[in-house]
Amino acid sequence: MALFTLKNVIYKNGIAYDDIEIKKGGVTFICGASGSGKSTLLKLLNGVISPTQGEITYLGKVIDDYDPIALRREVLLISQSAYLFDMSIRDNFNEYHSYRDLEAINEEAIKNYLDICSVTLSLDSMCNVLSGGEKHRVFIAINLSLQPNVLMLDEPTSALDDENSDTLMENITSFCKQKGKTLLVVSHDKAIADKYADTIISISGSASV
Repeated sequence: MALFTLKNVIYKNGIAYDDIEIKKGGVTFICGASGSGKSTLLKLLNGVISPTQGEITYLGKVIDDYDPIALRREVLLISQSAYLFDMSIRDNFNEYHSYRDLEAINEEAIKNYLDICSVTLSLDSMCNVLSGGEKHRVFIAINLSLQPNVLMLDEPTSALDDENSDTLMENITSFCKQKGKTLLVVSHDKAIADKYADTIISISGSASV
């Protein structure tokens, strides 16, 4: 069974998608020109927005039939903006887990998630004074700790240099494969996509498709 399918999907009469099937497991990169609808596609897949036309299914069931909050927790989208509280890194992990009614994780586990995302800061570091890149990597680490079935990343390396981009993607892809999770990545970086993708989906977004 496919993880996601899209059939005849158009969003606001401006972005159209070829019929798409995304397999469960592995790493899928979504590539295309700026404005082609890459980020919009991720929002459609976890029900943040709904298509104007066509049908999207998740595990064989139309997305509109899912409870939206449950779907977004299972199919987790990490946008280019980091949403952190004006607290320490430790407290941000605890706050997100509390919000999900999950038990707090111990400091060793927090550090492991931070290591995956190349964050070497103290757990007492206040998030409001971190750089943009640091905030984003901490935010990714927190979301990894929530253990979604599907992790969707929107341009996760856009603020990083080549070395850090490569390390981050190597660590996240390894984590997802070890845990049996599906990873979807929107990226403009062809070299990163070619290196880490099991599947690359190229979209044009043209309404004439």
